[in-house]
Order: sequence, then structure tokens, then C-alpha cells
Amino acid sequence: MPGLLGKKIGMTSVFSAEGKNIPCTVIEVGPCVVTQIKTVETDGYEAVQVGFLDKKEKHTTKPEMGHFKKAGVTPKRHLAEFKEFETEYKAGDVITVDLFADTDYVDVIGTSKGKGFQGVVGRHGFGGVGQTTHGQHNRLRAPGSVGACSYPAKVFKGTRMAGQKGNERVTVQNLQVVKIMPEHNLLIIKGSVPGCKGSIVIIEK
Repeated sequence: MPGLLGKKIGMTSVFSAEGKNIPCTVIEVGPCVVTQIKTVETDGYEAVQVGFLDKKEKHTTKPEMGHFKKAGVTPKRHLAEFKEFETEYKAGDVITVDLFADTDYVDVIGTSKGKGFQGVVGRHGFGGVGQTTHGQHNRLRAPGSVGACSYPAKVFKGTRMAGQKGNERVTVQNLQVVKIMPEHNLLIIKGSVPGCKGSIVIIEK
């Protein structure tokens, strides 16, 4: 799907025409620069690679510098590929938030906030206080039994246990576009998106 890279600015609220207060997320979308055009002949598939946010040359590797110089653009900090653009682009073209001018709903992909090491109650919503059988004994928030003893004599992959919570790729679909501010490259959408303030997100039609 066609889309762009953006940066989450924060949350606010706006009033609708009916007078309802709508919680919204403000995202700085682009401007993104086309850094490469991938074709079936050379790459096996068609896609448009775009870059977002400038990066200093001293922080750019030589292979990356060659890639950006070939496209005739300055080094970019973040790259992403998108498909099925209605407009044909070439390396060096700039794509702005106007791409979503006729779009009512978008999908937003981001990295959720990391919550650190959490127990099964916080991570998976276990009941906590409950029966004292099935390996639970008398501990309030312990997970209890995680598998059989004799057969299969192992713990299956995917068993819900304590561990790292958050800090993973999350996609939120069908978020309503409330307003577009092209003069500031801002996209205001209804609801929340994954990630903290300043995090990079992918916005797709």
C-alpha cells in the first residue's frame, strides 16, 4: 500500500461539527524524498523507497553514501518501501502529506512503548488471586503450572509466561483522518497510535 514515514508529535483533542471532543494524535508526515525506484527487471518487484529526516555525513557509512549520491539526495536517517503508488516517481522527488488529501482512513505502524520485564498478571491478564491448585499453591500472582510432568515432559513454545512487555511492532488499522495541515506537514488522526513522542511511524493508505 502507498504511504509515508512520519514522526509522532503527541496527542491533542479537537471538537467535531456535532460539538463532541475527539482525542487525536498529531503526526508530522514527511516531507519524504524518493531514494530509489525498484523494478521487476532489477529487483524482482516494484516499490518506491523513500527517506525521512536528514542525517549527517559523518554518521553515514560509505555504502549508504553511495546509495544516496546515486539518487542525488542528502543522507536520510530512516528508509522505507511502499508499493502501488498512483503517481510515477523518480529518484529525488519529494512526497508530502498531500498524499493523504483524499484519504478518509489510514493504517499506522509503530513500535510500542517498552514496559520492561512484567509478570503474567500485567503481561497476559492472568487472574492473580484465585484457586490454590494446579501448581498455584498459595502465591497470589504466580503463573501456576506451565506443562505436564510425564508427557510431553517439556514446556510448549508460546506458553504465556513473565517476560518483556511492549517494544514490539504494532499496527493500528482504520484510523480516521480528522484534518490535514499541509503548511506544517501535519496529519491529525482520531485515536492513539503506538509509540512515544518523537517515535517514527509508518502511515499507509
